[in-house]
Amino acid sequence: MNTLVSQLWALARPVDGARRWSWCLSVAVPLLPILAIGLAEATGLRALLAMPLAVMYLLIPALDAWIGTDSRNPAEDVVPALERDPYYRSLTFVVVPLHFAVLAGGMAYVVLATHTVLEALLLTISLGFAGGLAINVGHELGHKHTGIEKRLAQLALAIAGYGHFRIEHNVGHHAAVATPEDHASARMGESVYRFVRREIPGGLRRGWRLEKARLARRGRRPWSPDNEILQSWAVTILFQGALVAWLGLAALPWLLLHNAWAWFLLTAVNYIEHYGLLRRRGADGRLEPCRPHHSWNSNHVVSNLLLFHLQRHSDHHAHADRRYQSLRHFPEAPQLPTGYMGMIMLAYLPSVYFRMMDPRLLAQVGGDLDRVNLYPGSEGELRRRYGSAASPK
Repeated sequence: MNTLVSQLWALARPVDGARRWSWCLSVAVPLLPILAIGLAEATGLRALLAMPLAVMYLLIPALDAWIGTDSRNPAEDVVPALERDPYYRSLTFVVVPLHFAVLAGGMAYVVLATHTVLEALLLTISLGFAGGLAINVGHELGHKHTGIEKRLAQLALAIAGYGHFRIEHNVGHHAAVATPEDHASARMGESVYRFVRREIPGGLRRGWRLEKARLARRGRRPWSPDNEILQSWAVTILFQGALVAWLGLAALPWLLLHNAWAWFLLTAVNYIEHYGLLRRRGADGRLEPCRPHHSWNSNHVVSNLLLFHLQRHSDHHAHADRRYQSLRHFPEAPQLPTGYMGMIMLAYLPSVYFRMMDPRLLAQVGGDLDRVNLYPGSEGELRRRYGSAASPK
């Protein structure tokens, strides 16, 4: 009884101040495709099926620009209470089954009720955005050590068939981040379109290799029920297979497009998070520890509330176990000019992205190109263009 009372009190007591209840936006935003369906049916305006895309690509960047940033950190004396508070954890728990429901309902509408290919395409891309958000939830849960959070992470990643991500990200990316060897760290001069061709297959290969090695240490074979990647992929096959059995083969190409867009969205976020930043090796050949200045950070309020604080990525990489509600801003961390949705739009236009980000990257490293993770195909051009700013070796 005392435990129950203390949990209820924790739910009511605003340790995080006014922001506490704003985190519900991270749970609400995956519902946008269902809201769009409801509005289209209620008004007869089929163009409203594009509403989620307008919100993500236009409204959220506009709100980020209008409301701006908040670099305040939770007081260290309240962080233990924030970390223990069941309210924040409950939001990540609730949103997982919600994502399954949204994909099922949205896909049923795509197959059974859309009138044109364009309508089906708009709604499927919107569902793919929601699938990308599910991967983000899997990212938050997958860094935690409780059994239920690990299982929920597998389920969240299964929505878009991204089951390899937890081990690839936690064990692979976090160890090699901001190095030329890490396929999930973008290089200066590398477009998002080049990056996606390197990051997606690299993630699959590294995830499988790491899981195979983990199982070998336990005397298990990779093709076994103990394989965490196969467990998540099995959920994908069962769930999406059930949708195909229900809706017919017409659902299959739309499900594949949903998965592909969710993967691309996650890759675009990876592209932004470490663009050009480099961890250097010492004289002994060892990498320097990962610090806040090895990840791009964003304190834009709205997009952080929609993404479980994913944009405070600098603290996440420096302290991976820290829960989303208590992630901190560090003054030395390089800052993005806008939130992730605005940055993704810029990344779609490589020349614009480079003009925006390359000067910020060079300012971060004092103009020294030897402290930058350079794309080999563009290194010569970059050194000719910025060579006067680069320090000698």
